[in-house]
Amino acid sequence: MSDVRPHLSLPRLAIVIPCYNEEDVLPETMSRLRTFLDYLVAKEKVSPNSGALFVDDGSQDQTWKLIRQYNQQDGRIHGLKLSGNRGHQVALLAGLHAAEGDAIASIDADLQDDISTIEAMLDAYRDGADVVYGVRAGRASDTAFKRSTAELYYKLLAMLGVRIVYNHADFRLLSRRALTALKEFAEANLFIRGIVPLVGFKSTQVYYERAERFAGESKYPLKKMLALAVDGVTSFTAFPLRLIAFLGIFVSLMSACMILWTIWVKLFTDDALPGWASSVIPTYFLGGIQLLSIGILGEYVAKIYLESKRRPRYFIDEQI
Repeated sequence: MSDVRPHLSLPRLAIVIPCYNEEDVLPETMSRLRTFLDYLVAKEKVSPNSGALFVDDGSQDQTWKLIRQYNQQDGRIHGLKLSGNRGHQVALLAGLHAAEGDAIASIDADLQDDISTIEAMLDAYRDGADVVYGVRAGRASDTAFKRSTAELYYKLLAMLGVRIVYNHADFRLLSRRALTALKEFAEANLFIRGIVPLVGFKSTQVYYERAERFAGESKYPLKKMLALAVDGVTSFTAFPLRLIAFLGIFVSLMSACMILWTIWVKLFTDDALPGWASSVIPTYFLGGIQLLSIGILGEYVAKIYLESKRRPRYFIDEQI
């Protein structure tokens, strides 16, 4: 039996767009989005009732006002306003939960991801893929620091056994059944790009060139990127905990060797002189290892603490 979906019914496409203080870029985003939807309908790639869902993640500017205005102008544009700022991952998940459609795409509002790539995603969806990842063909638009750290991070996750798509963020398309499966994941510590590969089903990748941000400032400064990176590691692998055990064994063996060496020097040589380095260096080394280990343990305990509360991820203030 072929995996190709029947051509008889055009899929209803829903594009989920998380927003946080995006008043500078929204007019251009909306213009491109409307043009793109018209194009897809004209080419009979999607049904005429396809549309977009903008999720306002507690913005403090005119973002929600603009979304309401666009909704009044075009019935294909919908909005979801969270009661407060919950972060990009939660806003994205809220939009995915609320989106109605056969194929659900997600893209950021800053226009760095190429919206036209969704057409290739739809083609892959038509060929039977339930998950289509938008993957960056290169990182020429990044700074040297961001490029090198991002590549190192993806390699680190892969080395630790985390199933993640290299150079993929949150630009993707999901079928309805893949999204239904995604909803079964109920953890409070969200790292969606790491959860989606766990859904399984048939998947593929499409490649695109990421552009510079059209307007405004990045909503992912270094602090948030580091927090997301820690979530990615600690939410999907216990390797750092095992590393502590291996490190403890290694330090214990080194300490035993040092003790034996000290005894040998004391008993069989005349070189045993009281020294500052021989006492201070091991103290600092062991102290650093202990603090690092406690920090890693604390990160995991904090995640257990947050998961045990079972608090709601978000509340919806308004929906249009």
